[in-house]
Amino acid sequence: MAIANQKGGVGKTTTTINLGAALVTKGHKVLIVDLDPQGNASTGLGLEPENRKTSTYDLIVQEAPIKSVIYETGTPGLFLAPATTDLSSTDMELVSNEKRAFQLRDALLQPEMEGLEFDFVLIDCPPSLNMLTVNAMVAAHSVLIPLQSEFFALEGLSQLLLSIREVRQSANPDLRIEGVVLTMYDARNNLARQVEEDARDNLNELVFQTKIPRNVRVSEAPSYAMSVLQYDPTSRGSIAYRSLATEILKRHERVNPMRQ
Repeated sequence: MAIANQKGGVGKTTTTINLGAALVTKGHKVLIVDLDPQGNASTGLGLEPENRKTSTYDLIVQEAPIKSVIYETGTPGLFLAPATTDLSSTDMELVSNEKRAFQLRDALLQPEMEGLEFDFVLIDCPPSLNMLTVNAMVAAHSVLIPLQSEFFALEGLSQLLLSIREVRQSANPDLRIEGVVLTMYDARNNLARQVEEDARDNLNELVFQTKIPRNVRVSEAPSYAMSVLQYDPTSRGSIAYRSLATEILKRHERVNPMRQ
């Protein structure tokens, strides 16, 4: 699942980390793939830059074995393929590679992945529609879109939906939209309620019922290298991410009714 929105500051990394942690609490084994050169997901899960001996750069550009770039995190059942600033040169380095859009997909299809038995792979995309984001969409079954509850929130969404359509038509016909999740939501704010209304009017059932609230615990957790579910399990942010995980799992039951 690619977590994508070319707009920065909408809660992509926060959602990736905390959704991953919430899925783990429900008994699933999860891999987070950090594709953002800033590496915030990696830092937020406690892996400092100097300890990232191999990274998703090695996976995509150097075609390193998948097992060599996977690290354990402080949450049992949650694993990480970290990012480094080397990723920022990926577009240039892949420019002459005919299969440049398929590098991540091929990496995640390595035979070793079968033995690792991940139930979910969450890909944290950079805040742009570059080759890294295209790689994520080509590799993914679906795209989860965090949407910040603020003015102009829906403006950039059309470009992202267009990009998803283009990837469907060219490289990944099975790519679907997992859903849109409203982030940084404040029910006391008229604008937030208006954004929700507009999103539901335009996108209907694609918008999750769960809304991620503005919550200081969610903001504090990464500085302690924890998900909010570890940092404060009873906070409104933790409750919201567990609720989002439940909604996603229910949707997957409908998509794969035979899967146990």
